[in-house]
Amino acid sequence: MRIVNRAILEDLKAGRHLRLNLGCGNKPRADFYGVDQLDLPGVDIVANLNQPFTALPDNSVEAIYSRHTLEHVVNLLPLMRELHRVVRPGGQIEIIVPHFSNPYGFSDPTHVRFFGLYSFFYFSEECDQPRRKVPAFYLPERFVVETVRINPLRESFIGKAVGSLLKQYINGNLLRLDWYERCLCRLMPADSIHFTLRPKKEVAVLLPAPHAA
Repeated sequence: MRIVNRAILEDLKAGRHLRLNLGCGNKPRADFYGVDQLDLPGVDIVANLNQPFTALPDNSVEAIYSRHTLEHVVNLLPLMRELHRVVRPGGQIEIIVPHFSNPYGFSDPTHVRFFGLYSFFYFSEECDQPRRKVPAFYLPERFVVETVRINPLRESFIGKAVGSLLKQYINGNLLRLDWYERCLCRLMPADSIHFTLRPKKEVAVLLPAPHAA
């Protein structure tokens, strides 16, 4: 990891929390520092997401945004561990990735995985999971999945005609999303799935120093 924008170093020195756009490419996001493995214009941190975030201290980030990037990451579990480490308590992680039913996603030879409704619940405590429980022993670090939304694919005539209504209906609750994945997504595929997470971690409390006797 290499910081190329000195403003980041100044923010870290001053104790200001960062906002990072992982896999930004050449599309910067307002009020976010861009992170990409290529040293492109607008990239503030050059980093391979398969490697640790060596330049970032614990709890130094308040928000993460990542759009169509995590499907390229081979070492996803170590990355989730790093996200948990660097995002402060109460910070938000927003992730948009291809849904497993998207037929076009398989054409990209750099895609190494796809995602579904329960993908990030594997990093949640059982008490924070929906009715269908999934294993949660892959990492000791835990996240709370605050929201999940599926965006239907709108390439076909039917998709364009009913996509908005379908999106509104299935995203009404997790039971409808579960039904869509089990019963409908092969007939009417999704384009992407959108998660918001928060790291589940203790807030450090600094006690005052004892008075000298």
